[in-house]
Amino acid sequence: MSQCLQTVQDYALRAIGIGEKLLPRSDFTLCQQVTLIGSGLIWNLYFGFLALFFGFFLANALAVARFSRNPWLRKPAEWFIFVFRGSPLFIQFFVAYEALVQLPRAGIDVLGITVATSWMTKAWAGALLVLMLNTAAYSAEIFYGALRNVPKGELEAADAYGMTGWRRYRRIVWPTAMRLAWPAYTNEAIFLVHATTLVFFSGFPAFRQQGDALYYASYFADKTFNPFVAYPIVAGYFILLTLCLIGLFGVVNRRLNRHLPGAAKRLRYRPNLIR
Repeated sequence: MSQCLQTVQDYALRAIGIGEKLLPRSDFTLCQQVTLIGSGLIWNLYFGFLALFFGFFLANALAVARFSRNPWLRKPAEWFIFVFRGSPLFIQFFVAYEALVQLPRAGIDVLGITVATSWMTKAWAGALLVLMLNTAAYSAEIFYGALRNVPKGELEAADAYGMTGWRRYRRIVWPTAMRLAWPAYTNEAIFLVHATTLVFFSGFPAFRQQGDALYYASYFADKTFNPFVAYPIVAGYFILLTLCLIGLFGVVNRRLNRHLPGAAKRLRYRPNLIR
C-alpha cells in the first residue's frame, strides 16, 4: 500500500511535467498503470473542456449565421459545417498538422509585428484547434435545427410584448433553442471527449513524453505485450468521465426546463450509433 501511495505521488501529475520524469522500465505494477494513465487523462480533460467551451460559442454564431437570410452570412456557415461534418476527424488532424507545419518557422509579419507560428504545431494548441472546429460544426447543426423548431406561439408572444432584435433572441429564441437542443448536444459533448483519444494517433507530437491517457496505455501495452490491462483501464476512466458528463449536463438540462411540467425527469444518454 505504501509503495502504491509513493507511485501516486511520483506519477499522478507527470503528464503536466510535475513529478518523476522517467517512465518505469520494468516490473510494471497495476498501480503504476492506473496512476500514469490517469495522469494522461488530464490532457484529455484539457482538450475536451476547452474544445467544448470555445466550440459552444462558435457553434451558436454559426447556427445564427446559417439561420440568417443574408447569403453572405449563410453560405460560409453552411460550407464550414459541411466540410467539418463531411470529412473524418482523423483526416482533419493530419491536414491541419501539415498545414501548420508549412507556416514559416520564423513567424508571419502582421503590420510590422512578427507573429510566432511554431507553437501551433504542438498538440496542446493545434489538436485543440481541430477539436474545437469539429465540435463547433456538429453543434452548430444541432443548434440550427433547434432554432428552426422554436414554437411559433412563443415567437408570436414575444412579438405581442414588443420584443424585437437582440432582446427577442436573448429572452425567447436562444433559451428555447437550448432547451430543445440540449439532449442532442449532450451526446455531442460525450462524443467529443471520447474523440480526444485520437490526438494520440494524429501528427501532433506529445511534449517530453507527456501524452494523454492513450499514450501511456500504449506504452504499457508495448512493454508488457499485454493490451488487456492498460486499454481496459482507459475504457474505465472514460466510462467514469461519461457518467460525470451526463450528470453535469443533466443539471443544466433541469435548469433549462425548470419552468416546464415534469422538469424533474432525468436526462438519458442515447448514444449515436451512426453519426
